[in-house]
Amino acid sequence: MIINEVVTGIIVIVIGYLLGSIPSAYIATRLARGKDVRQLGGGNVGGLNVYREVGAWPALVVAIVDFGKGTAAVAIAHWLLDLSPTFVMLAGLAAVIGHNWMVWLRFSGGKGMGVTIGALAVTMPLYGYWQGLLILLGIIIIPFIITRNVALSMGTSLLFLPLIIWLSTKSGTATIMVIILGLVIAIRFFPTARAVWAKAEAKKDFIFDRWQRDRR
Repeated sequence: MIINEVVTGIIVIVIGYLLGSIPSAYIATRLARGKDVRQLGGGNVGGLNVYREVGAWPALVVAIVDFGKGTAAVAIAHWLLDLSPTFVMLAGLAAVIGHNWMVWLRFSGGKGMGVTIGALAVTMPLYGYWQGLLILLGIIIIPFIITRNVALSMGTSLLFLPLIIWLSTKSGTATIMVIILGLVIAIRFFPTARAVWAKAEAKKDFIFDRWQRDRR
């Protein structure tokens, strides 16, 4: 019985990774502009780069698909295969890893926040921790309203996520899982953050999104 669950769990982790690897930003940019999103803007294969370099509607499609990749990985693990919470969380984590290192794009990828929010939007209410999800969304929204900086808002939420999960679940496994999740996303965020910090004319440009100001 345990062996069967482990084998099924490994399968669902692979499925999660492959779902995460669907290159939605790359496909949307090819269809909308005929270009490679990796050659535009910061080269990130994600919704924010598509929004800035291609347009709002393609970016919206990318955001929906990326959100769906996280929810689908968790849904398959829980409802279709009836796996334990550990494997459900691993499926969501695998989807984020797949998004950040897409097998179809020679392991280039995005930063994984859309997929993360999608996975958490199912996982946290599923196990009765919807209050934690609301707190997490609040931590994302409030800094964004002030700074209009998506990366900073998402990064702030990741810092608080382990505390939110621990207070909500008292589960060491779940807490360790989100710490790993944060590290996976941080690996992709740090090079961009370092480049933005180096290029910022004033350090407030690192906090307040200059791109948003320039569009006004």
